[in-house]
Amino acid sequence: REGRQWSSPGAIKKLSIGSWAFLFNQETPTTDFHALVHHLANLGYDGVELGGFAPHPNPDIYDTKENRQKLRKMILDHGLEFSGLAADLWSQKLASVEDCSGYVAAFAKNLAFADDLGIQLIRIDTAEPISVLRTHHLDPKVVMDRVVRAFDECTKRAADRGITVGWEFDPGFPLHQPSEILEVAERVRDDLANANFGVVFNTCNANLCGGPGELLQRLRGKIAHLHLIDSDGTLNEHGTSTRVPFGKGQLDFDKLMPELLTCGVPSEWWCVDLCFWPDAWEVAADCRRFLDKFRKRFDS
Repeated sequence: REGRQWSSPGAIKKLSIGSWAFLFNQETPTTDFHALVHHLANLGYDGVELGGFAPHPNPDIYDTKENRQKLRKMILDHGLEFSGLAADLWSQKLASVEDCSGYVAAFAKNLAFADDLGIQLIRIDTAEPISVLRTHHLDPKVVMDRVVRAFDECTKRAADRGITVGWEFDPGFPLHQPSEILEVAERVRDDLANANFGVVFNTCNANLCGGPGELLQRLRGKIAHLHLIDSDGTLNEHGTSTRVPFGKGQLDFDKLMPELLTCGVPSEWWCVDLCFWPDAWEVAADCRRFLDKFRKRFDS
């Protein structure tokens, strides 16, 4: 089973931003997806990473091939592309249950949605908050086996459609220790022969899960996609890592960017993740300018 051909690591990077940033913790959430797409095109982004949950486009609202084709055309008409789909799996259970069929079924619905939109990567996670480990008194080995089994089944379904699956580890979700992250990647990608599986490496999450430099080295060749944003080293009110605009946190991107470019990431996209930042509409322009400096420096 083979996924779509990933682009050369040396290709000119395209810039996208996650649409979810414009919904959460905003004084006025951007619920009009067309207005958001128009805004991002005006800012000079190359694409948008779709958060597949209401009120933005999702499999339930866009439930026919016809309206999905219209959505795809709208994106293309604005000179943009989809860099990926963040599948809405958060109502599902994974670590706390033996039967992962609900999680896999929800993934399959998002897979068909992504395929119809021409999206080549689906972002997934372990769905339940890390507190589930304590409340259910779960054995870490059991959790690992359940997650690997579900990810394997999802990834094989995605391979049939030529789509890559990217798992984003997060300090607020199970399996975020460096050794656990590496084990998931090795078992799903290598041991179970899923060439279309890899990690979504989020620089902010990595700062709280062992450090980005160390993780980049340990995950070399197993990273499918990048989410870039700064980190202040704290957890937010939602229990996940606090994203802060570039230059306002602890990460040294002058040092980190060469490592990101040489650790075997095959994707052509750099996706900005401003999740939960309260002024995303304005800050998105600064984020593009910040990354554009590195794009010009390293793609020259």
